[in-house]
Amino acid sequence: MAVERTLSIIKPDAVEKNHIGAVLALIEAAGLEIKAMRMVHLSRPQAEGFYAVHRERPFFGELVEFMTRGPVVISCLEGEGAIAKYRGVMGATDPAKAEDGTIRKLYGSNIGENACHGSDAPETAAFEVGYFFPGYELG
Repeated sequence: MAVERTLSIIKPDAVEKNHIGAVLALIEAAGLEIKAMRMVHLSRPQAEGFYAVHRERPFFGELVEFMTRGPVVISCLEGEGAIAKYRGVMGATDPAKAEDGTIRKLYGSNIGENACHGSDAPETAAFEVGYFFPGYELG
């Protein structure tokens, strides 16, 4: 399996509930290395640009409102099969359907407020990492 990079966002709901450390511990326990990390309060233009792929969907406005309501923690993760590995650590989008011990099962409230985001494919990961860490030397 190839070494990959993926993006992680600890969403406003998990940040507000002080779950940052617990989420990062689950990421590290899965064998993923944090290559870069920052906390930021997304502006509306930043959130709209990041989620532009969903612009025509009915939930777009609600998603942007949620993602701009408070700080988020954004990380670039690296490891063998990092994209699939992190998606497994996150769990199903709906916390009620997520496996026990996953981030979303432990810290998500519902499909909208599900504690975290992760890239879903290599192309998406390249865009997302570049969006939040442009020009960074990530080793």
